[in-house]
Amino acid sequence: MFRKSIKYVLPIFAVALFTFAVVHVARTQQTRPRADPPVEPARSPFGTNVSGAGIAEAETENIAIGSPLPGVVLEVYVPVNKVGQVVKQGDPLFLVDNRALNAQLKYQEANLAAAEANLTKLEKQPRPEEVPANEAAVKVAEANVAMQQDIAERNSELYQRNAVSAQDYIQSQLILRQARATLAQAQANLALQKAGAWEPDKAIARASIALANAQIEQTKTDLDRALVRAPVDGKVLQVNVRPGEYVGTPPSQALIVLGSIAQLHVRVDIDEHDIPRFRTNLPAQASLRGDPSQKFPLRFVRVQPYVIPKKSLTGDNTERVDTRVLQVIYAIDNGDTPLYVGQQMDVSIDTTRVATEARR
Repeated sequence: MFRKSIKYVLPIFAVALFTFAVVHVARTQQTRPRADPPVEPARSPFGTNVSGAGIAEAETENIAIGSPLPGVVLEVYVPVNKVGQVVKQGDPLFLVDNRALNAQLKYQEANLAAAEANLTKLEKQPRPEEVPANEAAVKVAEANVAMQQDIAERNSELYQRNAVSAQDYIQSQLILRQARATLAQAQANLALQKAGAWEPDKAIARASIALANAQIEQTKTDLDRALVRAPVDGKVLQVNVRPGEYVGTPPSQALIVLGSIAQLHVRVDIDEHDIPRFRTNLPAQASLRGDPSQKFPLRFVRVQPYVIPKKSLTGDNTERVDTRVLQVIYAIDNGDTPLYVGQQMDVSIDTTRVATEARR
């Protein structure tokens, strides 16, 4: 009897296990309901279009301000808490340490004063108080010549009479020649003194003044470069520099980002495969990332005619990192809708007309 019951129990147990396995597999293979995306993706309003990723930028492009001189930053005139303030062209942004340049400027100004004083000294020569002394030296030499000439003439007469020796006669003649040479020397010194400074010496002095002025202008230029100013009218978009920080040339990052945002532009990357379908006069529209319901008309501004490697990635599965893109600049009319520099946008360009022409 037991054997007969075992004969039926085992098949029933096997069938039960098989049924359990089938039910379990069926439950685990159930299709989950499709979840809606948190944000509806942007849709093109055009029948045929070229799409591209755009990024908002300033009308002047985003100007990365650097420092022409390396050094420690002494003062920042647009600190972090003033990001967004409007600046005019020429307004100071930050100051690099200029103390050594100020000291150098004082030294060079002293050199200039010395060079100018030296030229003044040369131009005012001869000194009035020095001329009488040389004139007196000429008179003394003249008197000495007259005295020695008288002695030489008397010795000449006495020598003819054999009243003096030949040695005394010759010595008086030599002394007379010496007196005449001394007179010539005194007269030459007086003439040289009255002539004033030598013109080449004045030229050297003028060149020294010009050199000192050039050095001063160079230092003043470096001082002006140490104070970094706004190159255009615009708004401060970002500040990455603090007092006490060392900045190099070129800096590791943009110290201050500046740009005019009175009219925002959108820089659109068009895939190289879509370039043949692009035209500059085609209608275009942009929508915000995160809120595709907000759409803005675009107005063509210019094309960057150099095709560059793609840098801005959207995360699409079909996107290739070795793709090259053509960058096109559009002006955007965002009205009262807040739009920020650096904000990404989805751009669609209507190519319906291009497709129609291609079919013809």
